[in-house]
Amino acid sequence: MPPCKLAQKATSIALLVVSDLKVGMGKRKQTRKFAVMKKTLNLKDNRIKKLDRDKLREAKKAAKAATRMVVKNRSELVSCLRDSYNEALGPPYHILLDTNYVNFSIKNRLDLFSSIMDCLLAKCFLYVTDCVMGEIEKMPERYRVALRILRDPRIERLTCQHKGTYADDCLVERCQARCYIVATCDRDLRRRIRKITGVPIMYIHNHRVTIEKMPMALGAPKI
Repeated sequence: MPPCKLAQKATSIALLVVSDLKVGMGKRKQTRKFAVMKKTLNLKDNRIKKLDRDKLREAKKAAKAATRMVVKNRSELVSCLRDSYNEALGPPYHILLDTNYVNFSIKNRLDLFSSIMDCLLAKCFLYVTDCVMGEIEKMPERYRVALRILRDPRIERLTCQHKGTYADDCLVERCQARCYIVATCDRDLRRRIRKITGVPIMYIHNHRVTIEKMPMALGAPKI
C-alpha cells in the first residue's frame, strides 16, 4: 500500500477517535454563582438625568421612613371577661334568634320559650331582627309555622340598617356589644361567633337546648 493512502487512513481514524471523545465528554457544566451583587449606578453618575435622580432620592427617603414606623398591636381588654367567660351576663338574659334555630326547635318539637328557660333557669327576653324575618318570609309555605311563632308579641323586633336579608353578618355585628346570647344551629355562624370572646352560643343537641361559654347555665346538659 502506498504511503499516501496510509496517511489518509491514519488521519480518518484520528478524527473518529476525537469525535467519539467529544460525544462521551459532553458539554462542560457551568456552576451557578451565588451571592453576587447586582451592579447599580451611583446617583452622582452623569448618565442619570436630574428628574430620575430626584425620584430615586424620594424613594430612598420613603423606604427609610417606612422602616422607622413601629406598629403596636394592642389586644382588646374587657374588664368583664374572665377565661373567655362574660361575668357581666346575668338574668334576665337577652337572646338573639337565628332562622335555623326556630326551624330546628319545630323539627325537634321543642317549645321556643319553655325550652330556653329550662336551659338557663332564669327569665329570658327573645329578640328577632328584620333580616331573620325576611329570610323566613322568603322560605316556602312549609316554614309558615316558624313565621307565625316569630310574630308572637313576646318576641321583640329589632330593626336593621343594612341592605338585604343576609342575617349572619348582622348577628355577628350585634354580638360585639357582648350583651346577647346567640341562638343558632348553623355551624359556620357558630365558628365565627366563637372568635368573639364572651359571647355564649345556644343550640339544639340530642333534642335538648344546650349552651356553651356559660358555666352559670345550670339547666344545660353536659356534652
